[in-house]
Formats: sequence, C-alpha cells, structure tokens
Amino acid sequence: MSDNADPWLIAGLGNPGPEYAGNRHNIGFMVADLLAERIGGKFKRAQKAQAQVVEGRIGPIGAGSPRVVLAKPMTFMNLSGGPVTSLKEFYKVPTGRIIAVHDELDIDYPTLRLKLGGGDNGHNGLKSITKALGPDYLRVRAGIGRPPGRMDVAAFVLKDFSSSERKELDWFVDRAADAVEALITEGLERAQSTYNN
Repeated sequence: MSDNADPWLIAGLGNPGPEYAGNRHNIGFMVADLLAERIGGKFKRAQKAQAQVVEGRIGPIGAGSPRVVLAKPMTFMNLSGGPVTSLKEFYKVPTGRIIAVHDELDIDYPTLRLKLGGGDNGHNGLKSITKALGPDYLRVRAGIGRPPGRMDVAAFVLKDFSSSERKELDWFVDRAADAVEALITEGLERAQSTYNN
C-alpha cells in the first residue's frame, strides 16, 4: 500500500543527443527540463539506470511536499521501458505513481490530455514502458497533431517544431509541467478537469 512517503517518478520521453533536442518527439524531455529548473535541480547520470535524474520535492516547500524523481531515459525512445523499470525498482515507486510525459499524434497541437492506463497508440516509448510495467501508469499526453499531407509519421515526429508552433511551445511546455504538478498535488480527476479541456 503506497503512502505519502513513496516518491513519484516522472519520465519525460525523448531521444538523447543534441540532434533530437528540438524534435516534436522530445517534448517529454522539454517538460522534464522545465520541472528540474522549477525544483532547482540539475540532471545527472543515474547510478542504476540508463537515464539522467533529478531528485527533489514538488509543491509548497516543507517536509510534507511530495518527493519526485525526474527522469530522462538515455536509451532511444523505443527502449524507454528498461530505464523506467530500473528507476521504479531502485526508488521503490508504485506503478500508480509513475507519470510518462510524451508527444501524442491523435491530439491537436497544443492540447493536453491526462489519463491513467490505456493503449500505446503506436507510440514506441509507451509500448516499451507498457511491455515492462503493464499499462497502469499515468500519462501526460502533449498533442502534436498529425503530419500534413502524406508525410511519414516517423519523419514528422523526428522534425523540430515549426516556426509557427514554436511561438506557442514555451507556453505549452509550461502548461504540461503545471499539469504534472497538478497530478501529484491534486490527483487525476482534479487535474483532468483543469487540463483536459
């Protein structure tokens, strides 16, 4: 049975390396970076996993504020399940306290949807995590929309946000980070009523 002493694990999904940094597929990394900034931490290599991590607390400062482990898996997206599982075991995080932050093709840009469980919708990062842990973890789904015309999905997600999209990107990443904090401090239903509209 989990209690308030259990930490939360927030996995921002993306691909490692500077050539991927601005890609649509890397919005999870962008959100993790902003959350790290908010809690005043710097990412460092995890001892027991192929990931970079920051530990800290979210919400009002004090002993009662929830402990969090922010993570950026340093494998490629389709192998995210390995690092997430290692961190879950190392930090003893219940599956219901894992939040995956990821891009979502079936939601228009810049829209968020929060949910618990469900399918992977063809997302290789989620597929890998679900294979390792089962589906019952939380998701912050950051809508990137569908590729224009006949553009290949893989090419679309591995492209940087367009110049028009970048005008709203800082706001969108900020809102997604707020949604992660709300999931932890207010619970799924209240966070959904704020961010799923």
